[in-house]
Amino acid sequence: MGTAPLVLRLPSTALPVAFNELYERFADLVYRAALRVTGSPSDAEDALQTVFLRLWNREDLAQTAQAPEAYFRRAAVNAAVDVLRRRSRRAERPPEDGLTAPASSPILKEQLRRAIAQLPARDAELFTLRYIEGISNTELAAIFGMDRITIGTRLHRIRQVLQESLGE
Repeated sequence: MGTAPLVLRLPSTALPVAFNELYERFADLVYRAALRVTGSPSDAEDALQTVFLRLWNREDLAQTAQAPEAYFRRAAVNAAVDVLRRRSRRAERPPEDGLTAPASSPILKEQLRRAIAQLPARDAELFTLRYIEGISNTELAAIFGMDRITIGTRLHRIRQVLQESLGE
């Protein structure tokens, strides 16, 4: 995948063609990113649909982007976090029975997903891009328009909030 700038301000007759090209180029990336965040194929598909529906409803298909891959990865994370928030509002909390789960257990992963869903949107996005997508602090600084040290500090604070939320 290239990192050529995307500027798509097209006449309405060209929209379906450009949209299809974007879908073909970035759908797998969006799906994989959303799947890593949600842990559920059906939720990842919902996030994929959300990303491309949001894109379709814009006057221009994508913002002028120096890094279209970063744009779609960020959009996928945002949509996946939205899905998690909707899911956590609908889900009933499991009863507290005092049992602890191993660090790799599905229960702990679900608890982490719920805790991420409770974070402010920008914090959830930052945490997910760093620790689930593996984006470096330097890359995050460029994406968010912040200093690398500020990114590190925010990530530290986010981890503290999540640890408190998970009771560690």
